[in-house]
Amino acid sequence: MADSWKVSLPCTKAEAEALKEDISPLALLDFPPVLMTTEPDPARPEEWRLDGYFGEEPTDEMLRLLQALAPSSAGTAPLVEKVEDRDWVTLSQQGLEPIRAGRFFVHTPVHRDQVPGDAIALEIDAGRAFGTGQHETTSGCLVALSQLRDRGARFKTILDLGTGTGLLAFAALRLWPAARAIASDIDPVSIEVTEENAAINAVRLGRGPGQLELAVAEGMAHGRLKARAPYDLIIANILAGPLIDLAPSVSEALAAGGRLILAGLLEGQAEAVAAAYRRQGLMLTGRVATGEWPTLVMRKRKALGWR
Repeated sequence: MADSWKVSLPCTKAEAEALKEDISPLALLDFPPVLMTTEPDPARPEEWRLDGYFGEEPTDEMLRLLQALAPSSAGTAPLVEKVEDRDWVTLSQQGLEPIRAGRFFVHTPVHRDQVPGDAIALEIDAGRAFGTGQHETTSGCLVALSQLRDRGARFKTILDLGTGTGLLAFAALRLWPAARAIASDIDPVSIEVTEENAAINAVRLGRGPGQLELAVAEGMAHGRLKARAPYDLIIANILAGPLIDLAPSVSEALAAGGRLILAGLLEGQAEAVAAAYRRQGLMLTGRVATGEWPTLVMRKRKALGWR
């Protein structure tokens, strides 16, 4: 197997958590790296490490793009190591432990033999798009979906807005297998990855019941997203700013009495996000606390009040 390279940099906890926001310059490379963040010393919780696994020898430009994700490392030379005769994706995945969130068990290929008998298993490779289940925003959404199912909620039309790897759309279809679902993302790479992951997880692509349609779209600006509205359930794991900006269009696409799961926001941003949707006629009905990243569950008012 071809040689690969590991590049390591110090970073802060905040920088590690912010990796969700924008890694697009790296994602657009012909051979994007797999990124991992770790907390080497629990006694120093603010000092983290960023590792990038490259399938080719990183150029100066690649190193610059990686270092831009950790501004605190400015002045520190990246540690570049050649990793011989190893599968670089498998190497990185060995550090991604499986996640148990609600009814779900999310794992990479190296942990297929660890699936509990009472869990819904979903396999997501570490790779080019965000959403392996490791981040609190993703796991919070999985818990919120599980709670809705436990409370007897039923959904026929589902939208996963900003899908990343497709994980949340897959999870929703596992819970409501007769639903019609669509997943969208502004990044074409995410949609490519979602299609690959759908095949791995035996998720059928299409527009019928139990099938998932895919679309590259910015926000709600796509004919297919509008054509399939209104939705009984919308999942939006994005960022606080875009969630607030999208409040009018997302709320309009939600059916009366429909549920909305919002994530990608920090604790200090939760009230502003919730308020933006309250102004559109929604009510906060649930909240999943996952570290500093809460997940909000909201419901749209019915014509004759809340029921």
